[in-house]
Amino acid sequence: MGKLCVALGILVLCAAGSWGGNICTTRGVNSCKQCLAVSPLCAWCSEEVLAQPSPRCDLHANLLQNGCGHDYIEFPTSSVTILEDRPLSNKGSGSSTTTQMSPQKIQLNLRPDDSQIFRVQVRQVEDYPVDIYYLMDLSNSMKDDLRNIQNLGTKLASEMRKLTSNLRIGFGAFVDKPISPYMYISPPQAITNPCYEIGETCLPMFGYKHVLSLTDEVTRFNEEVRKQSVSRNRDAPEGGFDAIIQATVCEEKIGWRNDASHLLVFTTDAKTHIALDGRLAGIVQPNDAQCHIDKDNFYSASTTLDYPSLGLMTEKLSQKNINLIFAVTDTVVGLYQNYSELIPGTTVGTLSRDSSNVLQLIVDSYGKIRSKVELEVRDLPEELSLAFNATCLNDEVIPGLKSCMGLKIGDTVSFSIEAKVRGCPREWQKSFTIKPVGFKDSLTVVVNFDCDCSCESQAEANSSSCSRGNGTLECGVCRCNPGRLGSHCECSEEEYNPSQQDNCSPGPGQPLCSQRGECICGQCVCHSSDFGKVTGKYCECDDFSCVRFKGQMCSGHGQCSCGDCLCDSDWTGDYCNCTTRTDTCMSSNGLVCSGHGSCICGKCDCTQPGSYGDTCEKCPTCPDACTIKKECVECKKFERGVLVEQQSCSRMCRDEIETVQELGDRGKDAVNCTYKDEDDCVVRFQYYEDSSGKSILYVIEEPDCPKGPDILVVLLSVTGAILLIGLAALLIWKLLITIHDRREFARFEEEKARAKWDTGHNPLYKEATSTFTNITYRGNM
Repeated sequence: MGKLCVALGILVLCAAGSWGGNICTTRGVNSCKQCLAVSPLCAWCSEEVLAQPSPRCDLHANLLQNGCGHDYIEFPTSSVTILEDRPLSNKGSGSSTTTQMSPQKIQLNLRPDDSQIFRVQVRQVEDYPVDIYYLMDLSNSMKDDLRNIQNLGTKLASEMRKLTSNLRIGFGAFVDKPISPYMYISPPQAITNPCYEIGETCLPMFGYKHVLSLTDEVTRFNEEVRKQSVSRNRDAPEGGFDAIIQATVCEEKIGWRNDASHLLVFTTDAKTHIALDGRLAGIVQPNDAQCHIDKDNFYSASTTLDYPSLGLMTEKLSQKNINLIFAVTDTVVGLYQNYSELIPGTTVGTLSRDSSNVLQLIVDSYGKIRSKVELEVRDLPEELSLAFNATCLNDEVIPGLKSCMGLKIGDTVSFSIEAKVRGCPREWQKSFTIKPVGFKDSLTVVVNFDCDCSCESQAEANSSSCSRGNGTLECGVCRCNPGRLGSHCECSEEEYNPSQQDNCSPGPGQPLCSQRGECICGQCVCHSSDFGKVTGKYCECDDFSCVRFKGQMCSGHGQCSCGDCLCDSDWTGDYCNCTTRTDTCMSSNGLVCSGHGSCICGKCDCTQPGSYGDTCEKCPTCPDACTIKKECVECKKFERGVLVEQQSCSRMCRDEIETVQELGDRGKDAVNCTYKDEDDCVVRFQYYEDSSGKSILYVIEEPDCPKGPDILVVLLSVTGAILLIGLAALLIWKLLITIHDRREFARFEEEKARAKWDTGHNPLYKEATSTFTNITYRGNM
């Protein structure tokens, strides 16, 4: 993308050059160094006699076209050179050198206002050694907790063996500064036994004591813990930050290894004192972040140095590559959450009242630490600005982000980093460091600022070409001595010729030198200004007339150049007040604006109806987890759905898909979901988020789809139904006929009973028997 922008810029400037002026020719520069500072696209011709009248400061192609010899063109280009690049390691333990970041050293050559992009890769190697230093509050309220961690070493080693084969563990304790008003001083017995008033015996109060250096003999941890006893302080807050800073800087005493992950587990049930609290005891000397553990392993400067500040702790923890784990009770977990936001690489876990869950808390916190890679920058020169793009999972590039979450051990992530220089620093070489938080590996970046021209080394003082020695011939032009002017120093400031004034005006009728300078010998000598520099052939440019935002020119994120704001690499807009970074819009689920909006100028614009919050993370009316994850199951498991059509599956769904036969019981952090797909099949899955924040979707391998109809059964069913319907129709018809006949017969019988018959002769009546006489019959002969 950066190369494309440069190419487009060259095309635009070349077009401008072919039509007339461009940024190189319109700024009125008169030296090679000034030319290079105008734009990374400008070049300078140092040839003394030009083949044809043309600007010396122009585009490289234009200078060649105008006849300037290639050997006389000053055109340094920015570049990236890799100086050291060891390959990334796959495993931590067993290898002599473990490399988790590549490359290790590069060199940047940058022109003024130019930028270069380089890439780094980071890998969380498998089986990496781990050092765990357990720092415990031994005030009286932690008595039960002390009893419960007596076998922590063995249990912790057993659990951590699943993650690393090289574990070392150590132990330290703290209470508070042994000075009033933090400790009991009356009655006198309370000094040696702070528990005197409550009828118990406990240890005299101490600030911090180192008990056990890091060791792989976990049974020693158990033994040392059993030997410990609690003490008692007077006020509620403890002096834990004193202990943290000492456990961090006393590397030899603690035994931190170079090639290991460093975990500092801080357990307490109370608030803690911070910098300036020491004034209550008359302690005004700031903490010096030096090791002050005496021969008895106690913090010897507890009563003379103030508590450390959060900034000092952050600096030292970063330098020593230590990840801090706050294991605190629920009453103070909010406070330590706020601390963790100010200290990179810090995690917070809620400790039960008796520390019974501390083992799981440590394992979970280690998982969270190993699931995230976050880059930090040290000693960045103020003239440089960096813009980050992260490529985390699924090869998706997330602009403006310098961290990746939800990683597994062995995953490799990469970051592209654009370094841009503003102006021209006084020192020609500087360096800075980029490193992942909590890693020993780092990238050293050496920056060479190419602000000068090579032809300056061949300058000829008092050259005869400069009006008989009135100037220095440098890069093809005369740099006149004081009091001399002109292209060849041929004019004195004391001389005056009205005809030369025409050279000081950009056009007829326009003011000389833009009314911001004097025309001397046909050249504009710009006035000085309290606001900044006035430059240009006609004094038309300055570095203080740009727009302001909130009282700052170019919002403090760019440079003013001839009335226009040249924004830093990660800022844009007319005022340079709109950042292109998106890390401020990243929500805890790893999505920009929680997937409910877009990041505009570093702030979330919530477009999902009902969503609100800094990262649009709150949305009472938004779909629930099952509805949201349904689309992820559709696209990642079955490769279909809206997200596939929009080609946004990898961006919106960073969940890990696992196919299972049955959904197991994974506790309160798991949600069972069911939905019907486009084929009317029932899909069942489980949404689970582990302790590291990684989202996993357990999906039943085969959806529960309805079976198709049996044709024979359907045929027989239809036939049977027809027969039943026909038979029923016949029975109904027969029943109706029978009812009708019975009604007619009953009516007949009723009419018959009511009838009165006439017994008279019926002429039509004939008897059944008729008698005939045969006339021919004569009887017996």
